Amino acid sequence: MQIMDHIALLTPLDWGAAAFLMLAWFVIGWMIEHPGAKRPSVTVLVAERRRDWMKVFVHRDPRIFDSQILASLRQGTSFFASTCILAIGGVLALVGNTEPLSGVAAEVSSEQVPILVWQVKLGLVALFLTNAFLKFVWTNRVFGYCAVVMASVPNDPDDPLAHPRAAQAAELNVRAAINFNRGLRGMYFALAALAWLLGATALLIATVTVVWVVWSREFASIPRSILLKEEL
Repeated sequence: MQIMDHIALLTPLDWGAAAFLMLAWFVIGWMIEHPGAKRPSVTVLVAERRRDWMKVFVHRDPRIFDSQILASLRQGTSFFASTCILAIGGVLALVGNTEPLSGVAAEVSSEQVPILVWQVKLGLVALFLTNAFLKFVWTNRVFGYCAVVMASVPNDPDDPLAHPRAAQAAELNVRAAINFNRGLRGMYFALAALAWLLGATALLIATVTVVWVVWSREFASIPRSILLKEEL
């Protein structure tokens, strides 16, 4: 009964702000991965360049350059996966000991916030970070699949297996990149979820800010303008 009393301290605005965060995360992800043909996202534009990469890869000899690029991509996923593990550990440490947060709250508010409320709010942060970690791990593995398929592409461009295998490698590369971007968005929204510690209004503002940052980088950034330029 005491648990329900503590949960009741979260107002409808709190729950609405949390729901808005989850909805924004889902909607912006869908918009990025399924944009209209007239306004492609950076993710979609780079996916086409990944497919072009594998077409060129068939004719490149030697292929050391390609293996170095793939190794670099896998290193990036490993870095972010490790970062997520550290962040998750920090959040879980706070869940187990909310005294630091209680001290900060006491300085800015006269209200006593139960430990369970802090844990619920930190749980949302941990949820996004865990999702991001799983996406990064899966990305690393799919890049590994891509490496194996690339290694199976015959050296002879005229071999009937060369182009189909390269196309398979391209699609694996694209899927890995999609999951990598999902992991990054998870980290962005984990940062937004942290604002809930300051209240529902702060969470709403942080959510709108993160959505704007993610949207602008995918649909209104300088890199996107560069990718849209046609070669003369």
